[in-house]
Amino acid sequence: MTNIFEYAMQMEKDGEDYYRRLAQKTGNNGMKTILIMLADEEVKHYNALEKIKTQKTQIAESEILTDAKNVFVQIKESGESFDFDIKQTELYKKAQDIEKKSRDFYKEKANEVTEEYQKELFLKLADEENKHYLLLDNIIDFVSRPEQWLEDAEFFHLEDY
Repeated sequence: MTNIFEYAMQMEKDGEDYYRRLAQKTGNNGMKTILIMLADEEVKHYNALEKIKTQKTQIAESEILTDAKNVFVQIKESGESFDFDIKQTELYKKAQDIEKKSRDFYKEKANEVTEEYQKELFLKLADEENKHYLLLDNIIDFVSRPEQWLEDAEFFHLEDY
């Protein structure tokens, strides 16, 4: 059982490192804020996994989609120009792939554990990783076509949970 948790903890650590590296590469403060939020979410997941190795714990539901939506609104209102290249989109697609693999891993492990609190944690982590996947999908759209994305009158690209 410990190996599952150690593997999952390493996945979260790798995700945190990746988001922090991406944050350093972007010149847009709003995007940097979102990437740091994603990195911080991975730290929360790591800590929850570390605790559950020895005791029952719960992971708090994150507000990442709402917080990110607020950052996108701030970006829109700032009137800041956007100069993204296609290579940046590929970095976000790689991050999205990592989130998908993490989500699938947690769903699979939820079916393997016998303790109900462990199953609940893995399902909660899968849900959190799915939120990150959706957020990255929005970032990819934003980076690929910022003018159209920002001018969307409804501005509801991020799903509410």
